[in-house]
Amino acid sequence: MQPLFAMAGLTWKAAFRFRLFLVLALLLLASVIGLPLLIQDDGTARGFTQILLTYTLSAITGLLGLSTLWLACGTLARDIEECQIQVLATKPVARWQIWLGKWLGIMSLNAVLLALAGLSVFALLQWRASHLPAGIQRELRSEVLVARGEAREPNHDAQIAEDTERTLQERLKTNPVDKADLAEVRKQIREQVRAAFQIVPPGYTRQWQIELGHPKSYFQNQPLQLRIKFNTADHSASGTFIGAWQVGDPNNTNFWRSEPMSLAPDTFHEFPIPANLCDPAGRLTVVFYNPNQTSLLFPMDDGMTVLFPEGGFALNFARGLGIILCWMALLAALGLTAASFLSFPVAAFFSLAMLLVGLSSGTLADAVDSGSVAAGNEETGAAGHSSVDIFLIPAFKATLAVISLAGNYSPIDSLSTGRSIPWSELGMAFVQIDLLLGGVIALGGIFFFSRRELATAQGTQ
Repeated sequence: MQPLFAMAGLTWKAAFRFRLFLVLALLLLASVIGLPLLIQDDGTARGFTQILLTYTLSAITGLLGLSTLWLACGTLARDIEECQIQVLATKPVARWQIWLGKWLGIMSLNAVLLALAGLSVFALLQWRASHLPAGIQRELRSEVLVARGEAREPNHDAQIAEDTERTLQERLKTNPVDKADLAEVRKQIREQVRAAFQIVPPGYTRQWQIELGHPKSYFQNQPLQLRIKFNTADHSASGTFIGAWQVGDPNNTNFWRSEPMSLAPDTFHEFPIPANLCDPAGRLTVVFYNPNQTSLLFPMDDGMTVLFPEGGFALNFARGLGIILCWMALLAALGLTAASFLSFPVAAFFSLAMLLVGLSSGTLADAVDSGSVAAGNEETGAAGHSSVDIFLIPAFKATLAVISLAGNYSPIDSLSTGRSIPWSELGMAFVQIDLLLGGVIALGGIFFFSRRELATAQGTQ
């Protein structure tokens, strides 16, 4: 391990020599202190706290991400171009030790900077919360500065698939279709069946049976919240729709009914419900009544979520920072790999291009969903078509599969809404982001660096 630590020490010296550490530390502290002065919130302590967490953590992640790529590309490519790496290569130090030592140095630098910025954010939040009235403090510590688990209705995919096939077979008996159109017909029927699980027609109710995964005693006297979201194809004069809720065990009198609520579509709404409404098995029954003249659609993924207290904010915040550190490890591996076979400017450009591709997953997903990179006709609704679709669409699918290994883990939204980041999520983030995706990139970087002709590299780049 001595060569690795020696290389890590040289990376730290380079960071101080370029004034990178000091500049980054000042920028991170400035973003933590300065952003609260520029934030425009809804005027509530909860809204300010959520936006503060979102903006500061996003700024910290962005600054650390860009500096990680720059340092990873520069520390290796510059050493090769300036012939400093030849001095190390002549010593009894393997190429892979040089590569991993530089990665270890960059990651230790990131860990210190992230800890410094994270402690600043945490201290600022606690300081501001301590100066609020007692009632608002209780609200913050039960809805934002907390780690809340979440539970949803059981998955209905199996039943949807069964109902789809049954409906399809019944339709084929009376209206046969060509084999070429069978897939499209099945898709249309599946959407219709799926809609039946999501749509609440006017004057009807919708019931959710949500297993919280704990016995009733676990939630004894504990506050719970409902997080809901719905969509609608129609509009109202006020822009909102009325909804009424009943929560509790329908088999006895232990339930709660809300007053009619004015709710906006396409927006997450979160409101508390009284404690002790679960049945003995830890199951919560939620009923929604739609008194409007239009149907409302509650998405199966995030239309109805029950939030319950699961832990404290400090440890949850630390786990969130751990996932951000996993992202930095991936970026460090990407930058070092690019520098293993490219000059510094080209390696930096290549790394930033890969980062932009990762951030463009939404555009790639839209192209995959539509089946073409060409835009469709908005007037006729016809899908677009391009001659390169046969190559690009499979490539986009493969790219999205790779991006999902890292993109599925985003702690900033969870922290700003007070949702729990369990240890299992942190562990899976480490496995998928660092071991699988980062490991493959690192092996490629070590391979390229081991095969590179160092003596002639500066003359060929």
